[in-house]
Amino acid sequence: MGLDDLVYGLYERRLAHDLSTRELPRHVGVILDGNRRWATEQGSTSAAGHRAGAAKIEEFLGWCDEVGVEVVTLWLLSTDNLARPAEELAPLLTIIEDAIRALADSGRWVVRHVGSKERLPERTRAVLLDAERRTAAVDGMTVNVAVGYGGRQELVDAVRAMLQEGASAGATLEELAEEIDVEHIAAHLYTRGQPDPDLVIRTSGEQRLSGFLLWQSAHSEFWFCEAYWPDFRRVDFLRALRDYAARERRFGS
Repeated sequence: MGLDDLVYGLYERRLAHDLSTRELPRHVGVILDGNRRWATEQGSTSAAGHRAGAAKIEEFLGWCDEVGVEVVTLWLLSTDNLARPAEELAPLLTIIEDAIRALADSGRWVVRHVGSKERLPERTRAVLLDAERRTAAVDGMTVNVAVGYGGRQELVDAVRAMLQEGASAGATLEELAEEIDVEHIAAHLYTRGQPDPDLVIRTSGEQRLSGFLLWQSAHSEFWFCEAYWPDFRRVDFLRALRDYAARERRFGS
């Protein structure tokens, strides 16, 4: 073990100890950014970068388990990504499918899909449905895999579902307009029934949400990290938790 490893190990233990008495997030959202740039700097292919990013997922979820996080939402593929050329999208979907199978195979977490299944290829939909089925009874942390996800599309889908539900019940357009409120929309989101994210982490140095959990993140705390996702370390995660715990959450006030 080198000196740097020893120093970081001591620092990690101190951070973990300091957090043991602090209020920590129930729900953590993560924008897993920087895989392709990581690969470029390694002189490798985009696919290799995405594989390295996928390999980081179970390690990260283990860190979340350690501190008692209840829900993690991982943004793996946006609706915009679905417009990529087929030669780029196909291997990316294969990597994502393999990662989801691995999560289900572990038997440690409840896997839930958040996103528009209708926009995904049949094979990807089948993998997602199988993972949800196989992990439904698991007594563990909920892991939302955001595949084919876009925040604007989620709101469109939520409002459409709400209107269809009302129409099926025989409500008129005027009645639906009168009844619509925040709670009605929230009840039709992909994450319905779950707590909103307390903390949203984005790797790679980009400081924007890019449409991630637009509705749910209204009162979230944000933490941006320079490291690319494949290089994200436990010490980075603990720093994010320390920063979150030190903030005074105002919930819009």
